[in-house]
Amino acid sequence: MGAIRLLMRRTRDGIEGWAIWSLPRWLSAFIVALIAIDLAAIGVAASVTTVRVHDLVLFSLLLACTAASVELSRKAGEQGGVIKDVLGVWQLPIAILLPPLYTLIAPIARIALMQLRVRHAPLYRRTFSFASLGLSYGAASLLYHGLSNAITPSTGGTLSRGLLWTLLVAASGLVQSALSKAMIMTAVKGADSSVRIRGEIFQSEPLYNDLAELCIGVLVTYGVAGNPFLAPVALPIVTLLQRSLRHAQLLNDSRADSKTGLLNAATWERESTAEVGRAVRTRTPLAVALLDLDRFKNINDTYGHLVGDQVIKEVANTLNNVLREYDLAGRFGGEEFVVLLPQTRAPDAFRIAERIRASVAGLSLIAPGASGGERVQVTVSIGVAALDCGDRREFADLMAAADAALYRAKGSGRDQVQMISTTRGLSAMSGPGVARAADGSHTETPSAFRKAMTS
Repeated sequence: MGAIRLLMRRTRDGIEGWAIWSLPRWLSAFIVALIAIDLAAIGVAASVTTVRVHDLVLFSLLLACTAASVELSRKAGEQGGVIKDVLGVWQLPIAILLPPLYTLIAPIARIALMQLRVRHAPLYRRTFSFASLGLSYGAASLLYHGLSNAITPSTGGTLSRGLLWTLLVAASGLVQSALSKAMIMTAVKGADSSVRIRGEIFQSEPLYNDLAELCIGVLVTYGVAGNPFLAPVALPIVTLLQRSLRHAQLLNDSRADSKTGLLNAATWERESTAEVGRAVRTRTPLAVALLDLDRFKNINDTYGHLVGDQVIKEVANTLNNVLREYDLAGRFGGEEFVVLLPQTRAPDAFRIAERIRASVAGLSLIAPGASGGERVQVTVSIGVAALDCGDRREFADLMAAADAALYRAKGSGRDQVQMISTTRGLSAMSGPGVARAADGSHTETPSAFRKAMTS
């Protein structure tokens, strides 16, 4: 009995130590429920499925193509976060041409192969991935098989039946994609609130790749429906599509700052210049905010550069949480950040900047130490420049005005927001730093923004 109790206690302790329980409670429950539903669906489907040799051969061929695709792209690795691949090209024919049981179990082999051959990820993430894929493709399979009876030999001519079949397969693929993204993005957003769904799903490149994957999936489905041994012929096409996806990811990486994920300085300046020009032409308001962490060198010298890097990342997360989807945030260099606020009037820009300042001041960062850690106090000074409706100033003028406001915020006590309107001069200031008298000890050198504008 003692040995049994010891085994039960160790089992309980092992389960309680699983990484999934570190997630928010609702998210852990969501993942567990989704996995349980998928396993139940597999059990039900297995009980009503008759195994046929033809189905096994087709299933084996498509799984072999999946394995080959994974191997051909293995050297490129797999990024963390939201995983983008084109392996659905092989999954769609399984959902359309085979009973639902096969499409429910196919993701298990696919995800296991990714775990073994590409990159080890937490087990609960892999399990959630095959459950979400299985359920979404299972829904596509049920939709297709439920409506395919409407396409009978007596339904119009061959052309009409072909059109209906193509539309039904495409609709099934769209349903799968929507359900899969809904489940995955719910989990991703729950685990990391800084992730922007619009950037992950609704930008042109992800949408184009999804459309290309669906179209090739429909073609492969049509081909193997008549001749299963045509599946390997599509391997080069799928490999090229996967490489084009990697190319898009590399382009996206070239736009981002490697440490924070925000736009890098060159990309931010290029896109902001175009946005300012558009605002001038359309006579719409716009604002720029320049941010500089206060006494950041002291943080590095006191707590070390690892803590300094963590501060930079937390400030970037704060910007992602506070800003709107269409705002542009970038890291200008070192401890300096920059934000473009399209269609934003001066009072609204000032309020957004003050929210950023207050959020940064409220960050709870603990530096490790012998006494259990020490809270790192982080503050930021912000300079805001607003482009009034009808103002004809250019991007360089707006940047110079924002930098002047930042320089004044630094010289007036730090931890504050100061704003300049391009037509009204200094117009507002706020923050705890405003209430303090200047200590007279600071002789701030011009920031990187000022240096950039005068070089």
